[in-house]
Amino acid sequence: MGWIFLMFAGMFEVVGVVGMNQINKAKTIRSFSLFIVGIVMSFTLLSLAMKSLPMGTSYAVWTGIGTVGGAVVGMLFYGESSDWKRIGFITMVLSAAVGLKLIS
Repeated sequence: MGWIFLMFAGMFEVVGVVGMNQINKAKTIRSFSLFIVGIVMSFTLLSLAMKSLPMGTSYAVWTGIGTVGGAVVGMLFYGESSDWKRIGFITMVLSAAVGLKLIS
């Protein structure tokens, strides 16, 4: 269950970052709600994951999912650069998270 909690924690981290981006654009109840729900759910699920997974692995995978997810959402929905170098580095972050899963 720890890995499932961790995957959802990373996804909710991305939700929180999207909410933060929305707050920067318009300070609405919806954007603040998105941010708060994303961050609270992310930390709650990370905490649950850390009950059965090592702290270092959990944190590294959680931040990796958030980093990759934030970058992909930025490219798909916010017009951020998607050149091959950026995608290459995103792939490296993702492969490091997968590597940690494989050795844990």
